[in-house]
Amino acid sequence: MDRVREIRRLGRRVRIGAPDPSLTRFGGMAAVTELLDRLGMIKLLGVAIGPIKTRERGFSGGQLLVGIAAAQLQAVESGVAAVTARVWGMLPATQAVALCQAPTIDLDATDVEVYGRLKRGVADNHQGQRVGRPHVAIWAEAGVTLAADLLGGNDDPRAHSAALLGRALAGLPVAVRAGTVWMRADAGYFAGELVRAAVTENVEFAIGAKRIAPLWRCLSGIAQTDWVDAVDMTGAQVAVTDYRPHQWPETTRLLIRRVALDIDAGQVSGDPRSRRRRTLHPDQRALPLPELAKADAVYAYSFVMTNIDVSTPERAATTEHWYRHRTEIENVFRDSKHGGALRHLPSGYPEINTVWMWGALLTASIAGWCHQLTATTERGHLLGHGVRGGKAMVTTLRHRLIAVPARVIPHAGALSLRLPPDHQLLTQILTRIRALPRTC
Repeated sequence: MDRVREIRRLGRRVRIGAPDPSLTRFGGMAAVTELLDRLGMIKLLGVAIGPIKTRERGFSGGQLLVGIAAAQLQAVESGVAAVTARVWGMLPATQAVALCQAPTIDLDATDVEVYGRLKRGVADNHQGQRVGRPHVAIWAEAGVTLAADLLGGNDDPRAHSAALLGRALAGLPVAVRAGTVWMRADAGYFAGELVRAAVTENVEFAIGAKRIAPLWRCLSGIAQTDWVDAVDMTGAQVAVTDYRPHQWPETTRLLIRRVALDIDAGQVSGDPRSRRRRTLHPDQRALPLPELAKADAVYAYSFVMTNIDVSTPERAATTEHWYRHRTEIENVFRDSKHGGALRHLPSGYPEINTVWMWGALLTASIAGWCHQLTATTERGHLLGHGVRGGKAMVTTLRHRLIAVPARVIPHAGALSLRLPPDHQLLTQILTRIRALPRTC
């Protein structure tokens, strides 16, 4: 009997059959292909960049390098602007109007460490790392990159910020640009040239200010009754003064936020070089922790220069809340690095690295376009495919949408994609994409 049971057990053993060429690990690429087809993205980018070869056969090494070098920054931005305008035109009227109400451009830069001392277009940053520095302007509400430069690690973004803003404004759809546009930037952009460019373009700005001596002196003119509670931030208060740097617009005001710190809870480090220490008032900054604990109050201060209307306490608190949520550009950087390929720059040629940078930024933009076009609306909010305001990160889309095992089967003269049971997301997104008008 034991022998019979063993024979039956071996008979049930799984055998590996012939490979099935109809299987694919990335069935969800059908959704990406369908979206790019509906937008005509490849055609629009191709028109903007222009021809890069005349032969119909593959590239030679020289043609590849010349072709990549020909994909200059302005050309890519023109193509992205055309795709963005097409996406905006496909949106439901209420959603399109909502994007026009307060369009915000965020400016920021991020460092990408590279290896190889002979690489061109990169340099050592202040930390001694050899880096390239993508300098990016995005449309925050749409999550789309409008303009970008690839700088060296020792380049100051302020020198390029006015031109970058102008190109970003040109990348907005005409109807969106027709209204008032807002701009946010951190203290690395504390420069009069950018402010004057914003005013010339009728852009409302809010720019972080460096903690310089004149700003600290402004605190002495603020009464305790002038501070109002910040929005959605425990222990934070906001106040406004009339201070403005020399040659800045007359409508500029200084917006100050202070946050109460608990020394006993360890909210301040004993290391005088810590980042939190730099936000303390100069009179308290150098004090050891025991002496700080004896102070009546210890605050971390932040300063923002703005020409937005902050004439009432409510408007001041609302403006500070809007500025504080300057996080969408950080999400674009995160998506481009962890979802795209911006964690490194592969080439010794800056032209090739520029195209590499744009490839990663376009990855995040495609995720933004997908969110805008396929998310559902409930009570004025988009319900997408992730938990970050409904918008999914690229890594989430790759896991839930792209890396879907499927079988591709020819049927009735067409290709049929057969998915695993209970996998509905790809089907839902494909259905919504195919409902969009075909524009080319």
